[in-house]
Amino acid sequence: MRTVPRHEFVSPSMRRYAYQDSALPIGHRQTISPPFIVAYMTETIAPRETDRVLEIGTGSGYQAAVLSELVRDVFTIEIVEPLGRAARRRLQRLKYGNVHTRIGDGYKGWAEKAPFDKIIVTCSPEKVPAPLVDQLKEGGRLLIPLGERYQQVFHLFEKKNGRLVQTN
Repeated sequence: MRTVPRHEFVSPSMRRYAYQDSALPIGHRQTISPPFIVAYMTETIAPRETDRVLEIGTGSGYQAAVLSELVRDVFTIEIVEPLGRAARRRLQRLKYGNVHTRIGDGYKGWAEKAPFDKIIVTCSPEKVPAPLVDQLKEGGRLLIPLGERYQQVFHLFEKKNGRLVQTN
């Protein structure tokens, strides 16, 4: 994480706060996660350099950039079109060549690029979307915050015999 310039993933007016451990606004009523949360999510999925990771909720692209330094490929989906376009440009400008972006409904996953070794979801549904289970490799890990808007809990699952088993 130390090599990813977080200040590049926030607006110029927020750059002085970029390295504080707090969420910062990125527009469209969205925020960039605090560094602690990005580190927690990254560490929890136990990334390997051979992994192909699907991220749901690109936001500014920061989590994808962090992952890109640890895994083979990151596929990231953003539903808010202006955020997705800005993240794509930013990731290209910063030369994160192994990050692939898409604008769309992340809860549908990215079937053409599946299966994935790991899936990180940064937005909170009430239950795990079925397409994500289908697109996760056997033995793969999925980290997702589940719950209502103001009360979410991270859940880590592993796919065993075609089903998700909670591991935390």
